[in-house]
Amino acid sequence: MRVFVAKTILTLVLISTLSVVSATPYSTSQTASSDSTSEATSPYVVLKTAGTNLFSRLSANQQAIAKFPHLIRDIVEEELMPSVDYRYASYRILGKHLKKISKEQRAEFVEAMRHYLVRTYSIALSKYKNQEVVFESEKPTKGKRIIGIKTKIIEQGAPTINIVFQMRQNKKTKQWKAFDITVEGISLLSTKQAELNKKITKQGIDHVTLELAALAK
Repeated sequence: MRVFVAKTILTLVLISTLSVVSATPYSTSQTASSDSTSEATSPYVVLKTAGTNLFSRLSANQQAIAKFPHLIRDIVEEELMPSVDYRYASYRILGKHLKKISKEQRAEFVEAMRHYLVRTYSIALSKYKNQEVVFESEKPTKGKRIIGIKTKIIEQGAPTINIVFQMRQNKKTKQWKAFDITVEGISLLSTKQAELNKKITKQGIDHVTLELAALAK
């Protein structure tokens, strides 16, 4: 049952966690630094900023969203997607197929995956509830380009869900972005990779890309 719960909230977890980052108590090490460069490159700051901006806009536009639900997609596009490394995630999903397809096919797949994620996040946002989130204290990255940030999602009457955000720092821009989440040991990225790799092998990259694009509408 616990695994089932984890699978069903894989997407919702990302949204719900980001929504309360700014409200979660931080230790002394998590207070804002006077060094703006340090803040800009901290994965913890990236999550906090994205969450604050995203849910401030959602809160301010509740009446408009009730009338025009598609507005959620616009907010996700503008506030959340800049903090999601969808290109890197797409390449990881393609795996062994990455070098076998053309540059054009690769670009089309990445774009289709991006729109698919926007749709997925938008659906999750429409079902959001105010769960309590406990974020681990900030730690030095020690030069690592990929780190996991642990959190716990606590909801009354439901099992505590343990998740890990996988964050990656771009080598050129130094920006940190999320590319995967693991819920109770289940990786969203690995799950999607296993699903799509089988389809690509059987049906081809073009078919899978069109399928993703259709789902994103």
